[in-house]
This record gives sequence, C-alpha cells and structure tokens, in this order.
Amino acid sequence: MHRTDKPYCNVRSATLADAPGIAALLRGLGWFALIDEESPAETERRLREHLRLCLADDSHAVLVAEGAEGAVLGYVAVHWLPYLMLAGPEGYVSDLFLTESVRGAGLGTKLLGAVRDMAVSRGCSRMMLVNRKTRESYKRGFYRKLGWEEREEFANFVLHLRGTS
Repeated sequence: MHRTDKPYCNVRSATLADAPGIAALLRGLGWFALIDEESPAETERRLREHLRLCLADDSHAVLVAEGAEGAVLGYVAVHWLPYLMLAGPEGYVSDLFLTESVRGAGLGTKLLGAVRDMAVSRGCSRMMLVNRKTRESYKRGFYRKLGWEEREEFANFVLHLRGTS
C-alpha cells in the first residue's frame, strides 16, 4: 500500500501515557505471537514497564507520531550503544511500526529522520536496524531509499531466552 496524501503528524518523545496507544498499534498488527497470546491488559502493562525503562535515562529514545486527535499512529525506539571499536556510539533502531492506515504517507521517514538527527547530535558513528525480508517495507526498499545499506556479509543471530519471537 502506498499513500500519496500526507496525514497530520506530530513527532514527539513518548511518555508513559502512550502505552495504551502503542499497545493497540502492536496488537493491531497481528505480527507477534507473544502479543497475540496475551490479554490487551497484559500487553499494555508490559509496554508501560518497557517504556518506563526506556525513559529512565538517556541511553534510549522512543518517539511517537501522533495524529490530529492525539492518537498514536506510529512509533520508533532507538538505543544508544557504545562500541569500543567505533569512533562514536551506534544508534540501534529496535522498533519502527506504523498503523496500516498511514503506511506510505511519510510518517516512517519522519520518525527515522528524527532519530537520525538525534544520532548526529549525540556524535554517533552509525545507526543500525534489522528488517525482516518478508516485510513490505523491505520488499519496497524503504530503508535503501533513505540511504541505509544492507550488509550482506553479516548474519543476524538470535538466542531466545523467554517469551520472544
């Protein structure tokens, strides 16, 4: 889906009050077994706790894109990681999700631009993210169009510890 009209969007730092909106967004995607298997109240409780941890210091940033009525239309989470072998930290984008109704309207670009600006102001050497090759954003080259390079020589490994997918 690609939209040409641009909905109103304000990008701002997330607060604990955004937990219900982010929870609803993620539940609406239907992409995550953990979320699909838990109650809406549990999703919201868990997200509130994760947001609380992210907002506790400046090693993380969570930004939301809100619509005209204040609804959460999307969000991005970035974690500032010091790497000893780099000249500056790395910004790791762990989450970038939008409600389906606004995909292709520039909100993802706006959110990534905001965290890119934050990374530059923090003196980061680079930013990194993981995108499933089955996702529509990967198939349409969303990140490549924004200047991100796919590193073909790396393998992405995951060690599942509990309740993850």
